[in-house]
Amino acid sequence: MPMRQTRNNKLFLTFITLVLAVGLKAFYSSASVNGLRWILAPTTFLVEIVTGESFHFEAHTGYMNSDYSFLIADSCSGVNFLIAAFLMISLIKIWHAEDGTWLVIPFGIFVSYFATIAANTVRISLAIKLHRMEGPGIWANPEQLHRFQGIFIYFGFLMLIFVLLERVYRQDSRKSRLRYLIPLSVYWLMTLGVPILSGAHSRGVDPREHFVFVVATPVMILMPLLAFEFFGRAKANSIY
Repeated sequence: MPMRQTRNNKLFLTFITLVLAVGLKAFYSSASVNGLRWILAPTTFLVEIVTGESFHFEAHTGYMNSDYSFLIADSCSGVNFLIAAFLMISLIKIWHAEDGTWLVIPFGIFVSYFATIAANTVRISLAIKLHRMEGPGIWANPEQLHRFQGIFIYFGFLMLIFVLLERVYRQDSRKSRLRYLIPLSVYWLMTLGVPILSGAHSRGVDPREHFVFVVATPVMILMPLLAFEFFGRAKANSIY
């Protein structure tokens, strides 16, 4: 395929990817818990297996556990993470493949969907465990701990996907540390950029505190990776 045609094909696929992401975000912004069962139901099923809890669905409310102490609601669906993962996966595959192919879009949807269910399962299962702990056993403000936990797990899964994709498309040993701006930018776009542009604010959440958590937590995850790479390269250079 000629180079110009390949570039145009990639640009078109990029446009389609962005349109799908915007469409899913628009759907999620007005969706009820009934309309999110396609992702909440498999998540709840796995949470039941992991935690041993039993949940039942209540229309327009969510999945409630047997003693009515924990609810898996629409905010637990992780659709924002799904969109971020879909964008990152699809765009990396589009621009690293030799030529654009329509298969990158269903591949991005497939991987991001199951990655979201996995991330949701880990996050909710851990939240249930923390919920069952007695007050003295929790070392931080429960709301702040819940926010930190969600950011840590979702960005951690996004980084895991990125590292796996990188192994496929970036085989060179001299990798730029700036490549981590890809998952970081996508995550910040969904958690900070989109809410600011849409004028949406989390109810009962201090926006300054939310900003600090969303900015600081991913950086905290990246620091050990950067340190590991730095010392790994220094050791390799000392050998040669």
